[in-house]
Amino acid sequence: MRKAARVFRALADPTRRQILEELKRGELAAGEIGAGFAISAPSISRHLAILKAAELVSERRDANRILYRLEPDTLIESLNGYLSAVCPTQVRQRRRIASRRV
Repeated sequence: MRKAARVFRALADPTRRQILEELKRGELAAGEIGAGFAISAPSISRHLAILKAAELVSERRDANRILYRLEPDTLIESLNGYLSAVCPTQVRQRRRIASRRV
């Protein structure tokens, strides 16, 4: 439950949601991410740290840059867990529909 709480807290901020949108196209350095926002580099770094703590993004070093990557499985697991708890019949129905398509 703690992991889900961190995910939902991270998603509560529109800037962090926009960062995730940017990362869906692939890895980006913090400077590349920050270029799309009218906030300071330290603010972007703080948002990235929150997303990283929630395991929604991961990072890797490339020479002197840190590249950030979206971790969609964490988001999917958290949202599915929440939906399963709140509306389990809908989840079962979606699974049945999906299995018919295969």
